[in-house]
Amino acid sequence: MFEFGRDLRKLFERARESEDLGWLELVGADLVQTEARREGIDAGRVSATRPFDGWMRSSVLWREHARRTGSRISLERAAAAASDAARHTTSLDQTAAVAIESGNIHLLRFDLFGGPAALTAALSDVQVLTCERAATRSAAAALHARLSARKARLSGETNALLDAGALLDAAVHDARSLPPTVADELRLDRAAMSLEAGVIRRDARLLDQAGRDLRALVEASSPDQRPLTRARALALAGTGLAALAALAKDETALAQGRALFEAAAEQFTPDHSPLDWAAVLLAAASRDTPLLTLAQAEALTREPGLLIGALLRERRLSAEVVLAEAMGDVQ
Repeated sequence: MFEFGRDLRKLFERARESEDLGWLELVGADLVQTEARREGIDAGRVSATRPFDGWMRSSVLWREHARRTGSRISLERAAAAASDAARHTTSLDQTAAVAIESGNIHLLRFDLFGGPAALTAALSDVQVLTCERAATRSAAAALHARLSARKARLSGETNALLDAGALLDAAVHDARSLPPTVADELRLDRAAMSLEAGVIRRDARLLDQAGRDLRALVEASSPDQRPLTRARALALAGTGLAALAALAKDETALAQGRALFEAAAEQFTPDHSPLDWAAVLLAAASRDTPLLTLAQAEALTREPGLLIGALLRERRLSAEVVLAEAMGDVQ
């Protein structure tokens, strides 16, 4: 992990011109917030030569901070920065880029707080975009596929799931022109969808596809360069293996699943990405998880309305009941 200092500032300066935001995984949530604020200040100066680019970077950075911390304020700041970028567009492609960023904000808002209405609105917007560059068209297709996957998983309808799977397949196939981080998000979403459907239907083909995607992500994501992507892939693999092991009552597979969760948690510290750390702990939690550990994870997810916070609170309360029963404090 990077710390304060000259090397860190050089990293930010070099990355300012890059569309690949993989470097963000090397810095903690607090530094992402600091840089998001600085980008917005620079973009808002009268002397700014490229205000559109500055506001777009600010939006992406605020969105990344919201993703890691669950901060509703950061999510709103991302939306505000995207609106500021919209006032400085000079081409159809820039207008489309703002709409794609706004759609990604809606997607994250759904992931953090729920609310399917945001998905419907974002889907309607992304389907009517006019894109000039191939990279922008690919980004729009990626967003469309990810939004459709969320909506299909929410409905549980077979046809919707099949259609969303086809869109994800097409978007992954066309991901060569996308920044690596966006392509990785697509593969994680496809793996999650394949894994869920494969476990429910006992479909070996879907499980194999999920395994291939996750293995490729883990192998391509160095712990020294992409620790969060690596951790997310490991945790998702652990979730799938644990679910299959529970169905088969396979203790060896259960142990392998726990090993994957442990490997995921070792990729970063809780303050580096609080929500990722809490998500790994929640996925790995069992009856043996210490109450103090659950309370620590819950403390990191106290933003009102945060879905993972509610799940952790429920898990912590259940653990308290079990502990009270074991101590004879429940009548």
